[in-house]
Amino acid sequence: MGANLRNLPLFVILVAVSGLLMYLPAIHALTLHQHAVARPFFYTGSLLLFVFVLLALATVANRRGPRERSSLLTMVGAFTLLPLVLAIPFHEVMRDTSLFNAWWEMVSALTTTGGTLYAPARLPPSLHLWRALVGWSGGYFMLVMTIAVLAPLRVGGFEIFFAGGPGGEVKDVNLRGTQRGVVTRDKMIGYALELLPVYTGLTGILWVLLRISGEDNLVALCAAMSTLATSGILPTSSLASGQSSVLTEVIIFVFFLPALSRRFWPGDGEMRATKRLRDDPELRLAAMIVLLTVILLFFRHWLAALDTDSHPGPGVILRTLWGGLFTTLSFLTTTGFESSGWEDARAWAGLGTPGLILSGLAIIGGGIATTAGGVRLLRVYALIRHGERELDLLVYPSSVGGGGSAARRLRRQGAFVAWIFFMLFALSISVVMIAISYTGLDFEPAMIFTVAALSNTGPLTAVAGDFPLAWGDLSTAAKAILAAAMVLGRLETLAIIALFNPELWRK
Repeated sequence: MGANLRNLPLFVILVAVSGLLMYLPAIHALTLHQHAVARPFFYTGSLLLFVFVLLALATVANRRGPRERSSLLTMVGAFTLLPLVLAIPFHEVMRDTSLFNAWWEMVSALTTTGGTLYAPARLPPSLHLWRALVGWSGGYFMLVMTIAVLAPLRVGGFEIFFAGGPGGEVKDVNLRGTQRGVVTRDKMIGYALELLPVYTGLTGILWVLLRISGEDNLVALCAAMSTLATSGILPTSSLASGQSSVLTEVIIFVFFLPALSRRFWPGDGEMRATKRLRDDPELRLAAMIVLLTVILLFFRHWLAALDTDSHPGPGVILRTLWGGLFTTLSFLTTTGFESSGWEDARAWAGLGTPGLILSGLAIIGGGIATTAGGVRLLRVYALIRHGERELDLLVYPSSVGGGGSAARRLRRQGAFVAWIFFMLFALSISVVMIAISYTGLDFEPAMIFTVAALSNTGPLTAVAGDFPLAWGDLSTAAKAILAAAMVLGRLETLAIIALFNPELWRK
């Protein structure tokens, strides 16, 4: 029977998991005596489990089809069709909203974008919990699928190490038991079971630490799930608008690190560019970007304050530095939390938000095969190393680059495919901006919404412009375009292109 259960389509399993997850907000609503909220979640969850049993009986004996194609199609379906299922209880609770808006809300949460159409006060607490839970599940789903599906297909960032064909694979990188183009259900299930206790445990630890720091129970839980999933979903308008303290931000800051490198997750041998932690290219590049950005922002505020009569004390200066450090790393990991010290810095110098810098951080994104979005650090690192090598050749044309075969391949073939991806990402920004401009948006709002959707950084719209932009003000056509952009940003362009590979459909 266990072997037969492995034949179940992945989408059927996702339907069952969705049904089980709906019991959590139902129980939460019951504890608050909000029975009108609990009923839709309980009934929908029970219905999904019943549908799962019927689908399991109908498909359990079917012969398994090609794993590569079906797994990629399942990922696309998970981010487009599954949100329609997740939106049913949301729509039943919010009877004054359309099913399309509920579907859009779930797409935003499941892709870990975190954009919302509703003011926080409009949603009951259990719906805030549901949004955060869906975002948390979307982050876990991507962590599993990147190793089980994207790694064998050499996309999702793994193409950096395997550019140049199967014969030119980098020996320094260990893809444990993974053959090119081979997606196995056993590997998927094994890694999902290996990751679940760690992912859940880290979320629980962060939740407890945030409660100890003084945060409200719901805010602490949603912040914990949103930090690990980099969704940025909160029951308040921002982290700074709640009971956030420096201690709260310090705790969350530490838990941003898993979004910077695969090393912090189980199965890091699947993706390890270097043997030593201190040599990890993604962590070193992230540290350099954060440090330079914090220094740039500090001197920006300092120079602006010279023209005023403001004389900040050491406490204000330290808080400004911390606000820049926390917010920079938050947007680099595409989480989008804003530090309370960030507002202090703006009040000190009287300057607006450096939206271009925050947008650039979101575009760079976090580490490959993590919950973060964006272009990813390793691709940027490959482009930087290639640029350094080209500058060296201008001075020493006959020089030979060192670093071993892995570093040479990263600088050449790796940088080539990284550049292709970067161009595809830039082209996606242009296409989406043009499309939503036809719905009536001006250039700057169109750019901010596009970058926020493609980088999966929904909170960017509230801080990147001269004034906050609201997702709820968009037209239906603009919402549909940006929902597609969120899915494209989450799955990445190369994974979508892989679906059009003729070899994938001949199997």
